[in-house]
Amino acid sequence: MTNTPQANESAPDVAMDLRSSFRLDGKVAFVTGASSGIGQALALAFARAGARVALTARRVDRLAEMAEAISATGGKAMAVALDVTDRDGITRAFDEVTAKLGVPDVILNNAGIAKPALFLKTDAQTLESTMATNFTAAWNVSQEAARRLVAAKRRGSIINVTSVLGIGVGAGHAAYSASKAALAHATRAMALEFVRHGIRVNGIAPGWFVTEMNADFFATEEGIAYLKKTPPGRAGRLEELIGPALLLASDAGSFVNGVILPVDGGHHTALA
Repeated sequence: MTNTPQANESAPDVAMDLRSSFRLDGKVAFVTGASSGIGQALALAFARAGARVALTARRVDRLAEMAEAISATGGKAMAVALDVTDRDGITRAFDEVTAKLGVPDVILNNAGIAKPALFLKTDAQTLESTMATNFTAAWNVSQEAARRLVAAKRRGSIINVTSVLGIGVGAGHAAYSASKAALAHATRAMALEFVRHGIRVNGIAPGWFVTEMNADFFATEEGIAYLKKTPPGRAGRLEELIGPALLLASDAGSFVNGVILPVDGGHHTALA
């Protein structure tokens, strides 16, 4: 809903450099699953936008290479070994990042796994590990981040990477879809509770993007044919996630809260 400006309201500064509102200068970004794929692409984008970036994942050797590359271009980053299913490890990671970079105020919960299987063939271990990584870990990281932001009286932005399969479902992805749908609903719940503290919580729901997790499948004839049948007819390019992520992380999205933003070329419109 829009309102007509009153005489005592200031009009927007049309001369403002719109690009500056998407900058992350002075912010500390904490990115999980940063060693490859979506997490890597967005962590590098946050660094280019001016944030000091904490790169977290289990493959710390890759993170160290990323941190060096960011430093070589004038940015600031640190590599932190983190298994997001380790609750105590999350606390230690935040302690380390806070001591070296400051309190994280942009959180990207990206770490995730996918083990496709039909519902009746999904064993208990697969369900538990999928929920632990895709849902519970993001819950714990968000809780740790929010507690610190509230204590420091700082504003912040939490971005949860959900999925198009958290909006609609497809056969063979029951556990994954359930974990991402749970994360989407938790995102809305956090947004409602945290808004009074100046902390926004939103989600990005990517469609199919080729990453290490699915590259082998999408290189097959079956995978290529599947993509052609989706509404966009192709996989997304990782750079197509950068704009939406910067919107949610930066002051450009200061009044965006509780949103699950599909970035899928319209794929979600065709899912049940």
